[in-house]
Amino acid sequence: MHTGADRPQDANASQVSGGPQASQEDRLLSPPSWAGEAVWWHVYPLGFSGATIRPETPEDRHAGRGLDALIPWLDYVIDLGATGLLLGPIFQSTTHGYDTTDFMHIDDRLGGDEAFERLASAARGRGLRIILDGVFNHVGREHPAVAAALDADPAASSPWHGLIRTIPNTAAQTDSPEARLPVFEGHQGLVELDHDSPATVSYVAEVMNHWLDHGADGWRLDAAYSVAPEFWAKTLPLVREQHPDTWIFGEVIHGDYPAFVQHSTVDSVTQYELWKSIWSSIANGNFFELDWNLQRQNTFLKTFIPQTFIGNHDVTRVASQTGQEGAILALAILMTVGGIPSIYYGDELGMTAIKEERLGGDDAIRPAFPEHPDTLDDAARRIFDAHRDLIALRRNHPWLSQAQIRNVHLENRSFVYRPTSADGMQSLQVELSLDPTPHVVINDEHNNPLYDSRQ
Repeated sequence: MHTGADRPQDANASQVSGGPQASQEDRLLSPPSWAGEAVWWHVYPLGFSGATIRPETPEDRHAGRGLDALIPWLDYVIDLGATGLLLGPIFQSTTHGYDTTDFMHIDDRLGGDEAFERLASAARGRGLRIILDGVFNHVGREHPAVAAALDADPAASSPWHGLIRTIPNTAAQTDSPEARLPVFEGHQGLVELDHDSPATVSYVAEVMNHWLDHGADGWRLDAAYSVAPEFWAKTLPLVREQHPDTWIFGEVIHGDYPAFVQHSTVDSVTQYELWKSIWSSIANGNFFELDWNLQRQNTFLKTFIPQTFIGNHDVTRVASQTGQEGAILALAILMTVGGIPSIYYGDELGMTAIKEERLGGDDAIRPAFPEHPDTLDDAARRIFDAHRDLIALRRNHPWLSQAQIRNVHLENRSFVYRPTSADGMQSLQVELSLDPTPHVVINDEHNNPLYDSRQ
């Protein structure tokens, strides 16, 4: 999730097509063609730009360099090999971005609406796409819908009525009206929207369409697991009617991923099971865990293409989990298995940071970046070059997004697997080993070398 103590560190749980003529049933199997070949650079903009996350004064809200801070890094994104930006929350909010107060305007700490227009234009000019973070499970306490829900006058004419339900009073409850607000996972500052209300369906669809009209290409649905799939199934067709080529994926931690995709009509969900098994198998010397999850992923790919990652804004950095050499191994896995992968900003430089279960415990994993890409030291350059090489390998073999994995050799500390295209016509061989130090070798189907982390 979003705050310092709400993200678990454990989770067990044919040609790409699509477009304006794709039916809803077809969309469950294939995202838009551009999304199936995407590699995202995932950024938390409030942190990246140096904004104050918990402002204490109105002046604090203008700290930071705003979304303009990303523009000098766009050529770096292209050099890395990524095809677009996956942005964390950018809408007006009270603190960390997940307590939204106005979905129709960009946070003033990020430069306001004009800053997004500049970023979208600069990205589009370089052929980069943008995905936005839609926090539609809940809003911040200062959102006007909260005041409307607490209004004692049922005849009051507020346009915000109907977005938030209040909990009926019981004898055990306090008389405080605010005690009747439904909150998200115990966080008193996050008030849940009423997803049974037609007003919420209309409101969320309006927000999504507005920003797609203004330069976004798709959406990540925050805490999608906490919303009934039926809500998304009502809302997303209203978005795709106007933007049939958009790509929408939901944050789901564990559970029945294929069922959620089918019932909600999202294109994809976050593959937390794979994330956990990648770093854990390397850190603990247990590739059996990875193999088990890759076999599960084979079944997922019959329904949808997962959104895959080895780092994001809610988890400890992969290099802190596995060490630098292990992080390259993790990246090689990410880039040679099915999915639509994202790289969390800084992971490509070998950054380390631990998520802590406390207020502000996410700050270390959501750092500010310098104004311009600096000359990399030798250690960072090696990690960056590994990312560039492995992303290039991925993009040179676009069939990998739907690759089926076959186990060739499996031991605790070594694993050889063969990703094969959905039509069975193309394949690679990936050889992972933790001894004497973590390393990976990737060959094509003719045993020609494509990548060796030892060189």
